[in-house]
Amino acid sequence: MTNSLFDLTGRVAIVTGTSRGLGQHMARALANAGADLVLASRNRDHLLPFETEIKARGRRAISLQLDVRSQASIEKMAADAETAFEHLDILVNNAGCNVRKPALEVTWDDWNLILDTNLRGSFFVAQAVAHFMVPRHYGRIINIGSVTSVAGYAGLGPYGASRGGIRQLTMSLADDWGKHGITVNCLAPGWFRTDQNKLLYENKEWVEYLCDRIPLKRPGLPQDLDAAVVFLAAESSRYVTGQTLLVDGGISTGATRALVSSGPGKPAEPR
Repeated sequence: MTNSLFDLTGRVAIVTGTSRGLGQHMARALANAGADLVLASRNRDHLLPFETEIKARGRRAISLQLDVRSQASIEKMAADAETAFEHLDILVNNAGCNVRKPALEVTWDDWNLILDTNLRGSFFVAQAVAHFMVPRHYGRIINIGSVTSVAGYAGLGPYGASRGGIRQLTMSLADDWGKHGITVNCLAPGWFRTDQNKLLYENKEWVEYLCDRIPLKRPGLPQDLDAAVVFLAAESSRYVTGQTLLVDGGISTGATRALVSSGPGKPAEPR
């Protein structure tokens, strides 16, 4: 195995949702592997400090406005990115949102916001970028899913539906575009602390309960995604497509709280 399998020098990567959080961490990983970057978010001004950081690492970078709920915005972003770099090689479909509510309290507008952003937006961003990848017969599309792509959690009905849809969409697009030299995979993080869920992590009892269910006994750290996103973006994954790569510490195995003995002759009980 050589480093060339993970070298992204000369490649151009679009990463959506890069104004903060895991999107920025994945963009840094791609830049560190040699990729030039198109940074995209609803508010372009919020991207400019990060653009400066990426350029300081010796990479080319541009910031573009993108509202994934607007087809016109999506198509303009893709066209502007192609004009700026003359080729598009990698897409990380990261932009997303969530509204955490019990199912009985979810509104019509909550559902539309989440599904339009996470699922419909991801499809049309992939479509717009693929239009430029197909003529070159090369592309790496990485849709960002979640452990909720494969498991259900209370309070996350619309979000889980959107992420489960991302998994199915990934398989369909992989079959559709494989003949054009484009791979499409889903990178599915487990429980990572982000701005969307930071309030949960302020509850010590909840964090202890969560860690008890994760075989590796801790939530994810942003850097835990670095190798996975580079792998799916690079030559190393050239024969991998339509797959969901879970980076979740093992929680998707269905791990449960450890059992402890209640005493001699007594059955074990959950602790």
